Amino acid sequence: MTSQRDATAESDRPFAEPVPLDLADPDTLRQLWDLQQASYAVEARLIGFDGLPPLHESLEQLRACDESFLGVRDESKLVGAVGWTRLPNGAVDICRLVVHPGAHRRGVATVLLDALESIEPAELTIVSTGTANLPALTLYRRRGFMPVGERQIAPGVTITLLERKNASAPQPIHNS
Repeated sequence: MTSQRDATAESDRPFAEPVPLDLADPDTLRQLWDLQQASYAVEARLIGFDGLPPLHESLEQLRACDESFLGVRDESKLVGAVGWTRLPNGAVDICRLVVHPGAHRRGVATVLLDALESIEPAELTIVSTGTANLPALTLYRRRGFMPVGERQIAPGVTITLLERKNASAPQPIHNS
């Protein structure tokens, strides 16, 4: 018989360390796509808009995107991922941060953002999220991101643009 305490301890079990995701692997691609569908369905409900592009992205479109990915797994599946690109000006653009609804409030997003900061230090990091997505806005603000604007994506639906400046980050090296 499992006690309430045992069940809680199991749900709080740490995840594996974030690892790069290889979208050429069909199983990894499918797990990321499934995770993305579950995560963006929650955001769609929060912001009242189901036209979010990742909800309509095919497996082939996801595989062909120009992003790099880190993922976090629990014992059996992918529970979180972050996708990003490095912009020509050296900034890191977080294109997507997805966490499975069953893993919300367990530190998955924080672990992913920490890992991304570690492997891709930048003077400027940018991200956007639905203005009505208060959990995401709270997370980003807690991480030092500041709102810098809003953009309407549909009638009555806006996304908030956020950025974080990090003066201590090393300059990216560009070969000329």
